[in-house]
Amino acid sequence: MLNRITDTLNFQTQALSLRAERQRLLASNIANADTPGYQAREINFAQALREATGEVGTPGSLATTQRGHMAPLAGARGESGKAYALQSQTSMDSNGVDMDRERASFADNSVKYEATLRFINGSVRTTLDSMKSHTQG
Repeated sequence: MLNRITDTLNFQTQALSLRAERQRLLASNIANADTPGYQAREINFAQALREATGEVGTPGSLATTQRGHMAPLAGARGESGKAYALQSQTSMDSNGVDMDRERASFADNSVKYEATLRFINGSVRTTLDSMKSHTQG
């Protein structure tokens, strides 16, 4: 039972960390929307989460030495596993930020980040409640 609780929390912790990294990346894209030559970056969240939780091995990647360590992010085309986002249209200044896509992705990721936080909070609360004796209330 303890292993299931730990595994669930580890998975959700990895998801939360990746969501935070993706949010930082999306915010950086939005902040650089007017920077000439800036290319938007993105993380393949599903693939990164599979790799971070050890579900899929990646040949040639660094091994994690402890169970709680995050695996490298997916899509190693850019630095730290970040890939360049696909451009929907070209611009005169070679900027690759599509503000509509970035705003939508930012909002979507925010909702999913909050949902992950609520899930972790609920899991911890349920575990703590289950450990209380009947006389404690």
